[in-house]
This record gives sequence, C-alpha cells and structure tokens, in this order.
Amino acid sequence: MNEVITKTDSTAKPGSMASARVSDYTGILPSQKIEEMLSRGEIKTMLMPLDHDQVQPASIDLRLGDYAYPVDTSFLPGKGMTVLEKLKQLDDRFDAFGINLKNGAVLEKGRVYVIPLLESIYLRSEVAAFANPKSSTGRLDILTRLIADEATSFDQVSEGYKGGLYIEVAPRSFSVVVKTGTRLNQLRFRRTRGEGAKAIKASDWKQLLNEGQIVDSSDHETNARSIQTGLLPFTVDLEGSGKENEIIGYRAKKHARRIDLERRDYDPLDFWEPILVNKTSSLILDPDEFYILMTKEAIAVPPDYAAEMLPYDTRAGEFRVHYAGFFDPGFGWNAKLNKAGSSRGVLEVRSHEVPFLLEHGQTVGWLRYERMAARPELLYGQGISSNYQGQSLKLAKQFKQL
Repeated sequence: MNEVITKTDSTAKPGSMASARVSDYTGILPSQKIEEMLSRGEIKTMLMPLDHDQVQPASIDLRLGDYAYPVDTSFLPGKGMTVLEKLKQLDDRFDAFGINLKNGAVLEKGRVYVIPLLESIYLRSEVAAFANPKSSTGRLDILTRLIADEATSFDQVSEGYKGGLYIEVAPRSFSVVVKTGTRLNQLRFRRTRGEGAKAIKASDWKQLLNEGQIVDSSDHETNARSIQTGLLPFTVDLEGSGKENEIIGYRAKKHARRIDLERRDYDPLDFWEPILVNKTSSLILDPDEFYILMTKEAIAVPPDYAAEMLPYDTRAGEFRVHYAGFFDPGFGWNAKLNKAGSSRGVLEVRSHEVPFLLEHGQTVGWLRYERMAARPELLYGQGISSNYQGQSLKLAKQFKQL
C-alpha cells in the first residue's frame, strides 16, 4: 500500500503543518503517523485503553502488563523461540512465581524481572522499531531493555514483526513500586525504505551549527564539525555558575527506602547525596556508584530532527553515561528564536571496575542527530506533558526540587 505523509515546509512555524502532500520519506515517524498506526491496528493495546498522553512527538510510551516474572538471568529468546517459551525453558514453573502488578508491587533492587507489556505491534515491511528507557527511568538507575519474540538483540524490532512485547527490568540503586500501566520505556519507529535519504547532509549540518540550532557553545560547534556529520560531542559541567557551595550533581545513597513511581513528593536528601562544586573542578567516580550530572552545553533538537545519545564507548573512560538516550523533536528548542534555548542534558553516570577522575569540560558522550520522516504536529514542551523542558540539573520527577 502506498501511503501519503504530510511534510512540513522548513520555514513553517514549529508545531504547525504545511499543506503540501508528498510521498513517504525515510526517517523517524512523527506523532501523527504513530496515531495512524494505532487507528490501523498496527499498534494494539490490551486490557487498558490508550492513555491520552501516551503518544509523544516521536515515540509512544509502553506500559507494564499485569504480571512481573523474576528471572535468575538476563536472556534473549533467539531465532525460532518466543519470550514465553524461553521463560518456560529456563523455569517450567515461571508463571507460578509471577508478581501481580494490578494493585502495585515492589521490584527489588538487584533483581531482574521480565514483564509483558500492554502494547503489541504489527509492523509493515518497511518499518522497524527501537526502544529506550524513559528519562525518569534512567534517572532512577533502572535498567530496562525491550525484548521481542525471536529477538537476537535488545531494544530492536525488525521490519514486519508481528507480536507481543516484553521488558526486562533491573532496578540498580533503589527498589521501586510499579503497577499495571506504569511506563518505563518508549518505542520509536523508523521507516527504512521510501523517498529521500535519512542521512544528514554536511551542508545541512553546517547550517544547523552556524545558526546555533543544536548547541549554544561555539567551541562545541567547532568540535562537532571536526568529528562527523550529525554527531555532537557534549561535555560535563563540574563548575556550575561559580557560586560557592552550589550543587553540581548527586550521588545515589546506598541504603534508601523504596520509591513509588506514582509519587511526586519525595525529599531528594533521603535518597541522594548532593555533590558540591570544588576548587579542582573535578570528581572522582567511585566504582559501581551512580551519579546524576549535567552537560556544560545547552542542547536542542530542531523540529525536523530527533537525537539519540550513543551507547557507552570505552574510549571515553571507565564509565557509562545516560540510560535514556533519546531526545524528542523540540527538546530545548526556542521556537521564537529558532535556536537552542537553555535546556541542559542530564547525565546518568556509573563508573566501572576502577575509580575514574572526571574533570570539568571533559567530553563524556555524543549525540547523534537523525532526520524525522516528517515534522511532528506537536513538539516536546509544546502543549504536552514534558517534564524536563528548560531543565538544568534535575532529578527524576518523583523528587521535589531543592
């Protein structure tokens, strides 16, 4: 079937749709196309109707089903096997130990759980899907990974897949209370075939940098030009605004009570140790400790693009940065000025094996930008629930601001 998709004029006001109709383009599908997938039954929900705010500018939030199954090991089902078949192979009585989530239940720190999701998908041959944890999930140090039937890799669903979806959940710093319908991860869709190249042209990338559309720092515009088209390096801020005793990060406390993900009123000091600015503008990351830090740069994602933080790269040092790793179109975007606003990237950092010295301005990761197949009708922070627009250093939404 040959579809038609709305393509916006690049000069159109962000959030508004131009009237021209063109053929399908490759790239990340916007919210209006996800709504079409729902109406055609390509995304189905079980047990509970769709929540009104579940569809985001370039993704759909996925919700936990009724039961969580504790497992002794992480796994992938592999070719020819479903997730449930693999669970039964690992423990033929796995369903007897299922934890009922309907009225809420605790997922214990240090345990691994597999949970069927309320959403299932029926993809076309030219559409693939991939997942990331939601921002609040990463900021609570909850490792989540999407699993599909016959999958040989996490967080990816091949073109043409038809079936249910599952999530592996492993709380690492805090035990958490979840229930049926809790959202821990999000799914995006990429059209892999169609008109137009999804790669960003060097000339377009240069224009984005010159106009300050993706980053507020000229130094990092220069760095971005020298690395690779579509790739933006970002650095860590360990100096803040220069005020004495300013908080420039947080370290998770070892022994804290459970966190109910429905609450929004926790005292941060019950769970986090503030990290204050120091004369050396540096921080020693202790092995297996979890930190919340912030980028030095204000980062933005223009309306016709999406961005993803690349996976941990050992060349950057003995640490991992950022679980969530996905930025919706419009994140940090100043629509009036058509350029980057004031939103910093919040970093979820965990050191590995040995202590590691992190210094102010050190490059700790890379943002990879990708074209949208069309501009979303609604942008991040524009008339939708957007918890982290305009953010500086900020913990998950479950905590009160200090």
